[in-house]
Amino acid sequence: MPASKVRRDIGLISLTMTGLGGIIGSGWLFGAWHTAQLAGPGAVWAWVIGAAFIAIVATVFCELGAMFSETGGMVRYGYYSHGSLVGFVAGWANWISIASAVPVEAEASSQYVASWPYPWAHALYNGHELSPTGLALAAVLVVVYFLLNYWGVQLYAKTNAGITAFKLVIPALTGVALIIAGFHKANFGVGLHPGKAAMNLPAIFGAVTTSGIVFSFNGFQGPINLAGEAKNPSRNVPIAVLSSIAIATVVYILLQVAFVGATPPGDLKQGWSAVNFSSPFAQLALALNLNWLALLLYADAFVSPSGTGMTYTATTARMVYAMEKSGSLPKIFGHIHTASGIPRPAMWLNLCVSFLFLFFLRGWGSLAAVISVATIISYQIGPICVGALRRVAPEMKRPLRTPVIQVFAPVAFTLCTLLLYWARWPLTGEVIALVIVAAPIYAWAEWRHGWKDFGRHLRGAWWLIAYLPCMALVSALGSHEFGGAGLIPYGVDLAVVAVMGLGFYLWGERSGWRTPAIELHEQGADDNTELY
Repeated sequence: MPASKVRRDIGLISLTMTGLGGIIGSGWLFGAWHTAQLAGPGAVWAWVIGAAFIAIVATVFCELGAMFSETGGMVRYGYYSHGSLVGFVAGWANWISIASAVPVEAEASSQYVASWPYPWAHALYNGHELSPTGLALAAVLVVVYFLLNYWGVQLYAKTNAGITAFKLVIPALTGVALIIAGFHKANFGVGLHPGKAAMNLPAIFGAVTTSGIVFSFNGFQGPINLAGEAKNPSRNVPIAVLSSIAIATVVYILLQVAFVGATPPGDLKQGWSAVNFSSPFAQLALALNLNWLALLLYADAFVSPSGTGMTYTATTARMVYAMEKSGSLPKIFGHIHTASGIPRPAMWLNLCVSFLFLFFLRGWGSLAAVISVATIISYQIGPICVGALRRVAPEMKRPLRTPVIQVFAPVAFTLCTLLLYWARWPLTGEVIALVIVAAPIYAWAEWRHGWKDFGRHLRGAWWLIAYLPCMALVSALGSHEFGGAGLIPYGVDLAVVAVMGLGFYLWGERSGWRTPAIELHEQGADDNTELY
C-alpha cells in the first residue's frame, strides 16, 4: 500500500463507539453540575434543547459526510461549496474546537482526582483552576492519549471501543443509583437565586451553549472525520452519528435529573448558582453513603475523559491532514506513516497545540466554553454548504439525501446563530477574534498558490466576512440577559438574531459556486488532492 493512502478498515461498531467516545467524556462528569449552576432545574430542558439542535445540525453534516467520504472531511466541505476562504475559516474554527478538547479531557481527570482523600491530591486544584502539579498530571495524560494513537488506527479503534463500552455503563449506573438512594423532588422548584423562579429561559438558553452541552455533543464529528477510513462510509457514517447522539442524549438527561434530585437541599439555600463541587457525582455519592459508587466514579474520572481524549487525538490528526491536503498547511503535515497508516506529523502539531491550550486555559469550565463557541462557528458552514451544493451541483452523487433540505438547512443555520448569541458577550467576540486571527496563515496559503482566482474565492466569502463582525456587534449591543449593553431589549434581541441568521443563510447559500474543488471531485480526485 502506498504511504500516501489511508486505510479503510473501521466498521460501524467502531465508528459508533468513536461518536459515543467523543460525546461521553468529561462532559458527563461536570456537565450536569455546571448546567444546573447556570440554569437550575431548567438544566434538564437545556440538554433536551441542545440535543435537538445538534441532531438537526448533524443530519445536515451526514449528507456531506456521505458525499465526501474523506479523512478529516469536516475541515474541507467549505472548499467545495464556496472556495478557499470560507473553507479555511470553517476548517480553522473546527480544528480549534477539537484540538482544544484534548487538553480539557486531561484537565477533567486531574480536577476529579483533586477530591481524593489524600493531601497530595488536594494540591492539584485550588477551587478555580489546576495548580502546577495538576497541570503536570494533565500534561502526562495528553502524552498518553498521543502515544495510544501514535501506533496505529486499529490499536486506537480497539482500545476506544473497550473504553467506551465501560464508560457507558458507569454514567447510567450513577444516574439510577443516585435517584434510588436520595431523590428530592422539591429541588426542581429551587431557582438560581433565592426567591427567584425555578425556570429562567435566558439562563436555559445560555446553558445550552456554555455549560458543556454543545461541547459534549461535539463528539458526533468523530465518525465523519474518520469517513475516509471507514468501511461503507455512505451507510455507516450517518448511522453511527445519529445513533451516538440518541444514546448519549438518554444518558445525559438521566444524569441531569439525578443530579438535580440528589443534591442535598441544604446546599441550595443560596440557589443553584452557589452550588460548587470539584468532583460533582463522586461527592454526591459519598454524601449518600454510596462509597462503592464513589470509587467507581474516581476510576471513571480517568477512563471517560481518557476515552474522549484519545478520540479527539485521532480526529484532530485527520483534520490537520485534511487541511494540508486542502492546500492550507505545509506538505509535511500530510505525510502518512507507512506502517501505522496514520498522519504522524499532524499528531505532533496537535500535541504542541494541546500543551498551549492546557497551560493558558486551566479550568474545565472556561475551556469548555471556548470550545463550544468555536464549535458553533464551525457548524455554520454545513447547512450553507449543503444548500449551495444542491443548487450549483445537483448532479453530484448523494448516497444520503437529507429530507426537506430547503427547511433543514436554513433552520440549522439559524439555530447555530442563536446558539452563538446565547454564548453571551464578551465570549462571543473573543472566540470570533480567535478565528479571525488565523488570517495570516490563509494569506500564506494563497501566496504559495499565487493568489489563484482569489477574487472569485473572495466573492464566495463576503457573507462570512460580514457575518462574524455583525454577530459580535449584535452580541455586544444585545440584552443584559446575554451579557450585552442592553440597547436591544430581551425578546427583541432573539427575534433580531433569528432574522439575521435567516438572512445570512440566504446570502451565504446564494454565494456558493462551482469551485475547482467540485470539478476535482467529479473527476475522481480523492482526499489526497489539493482543493485549490
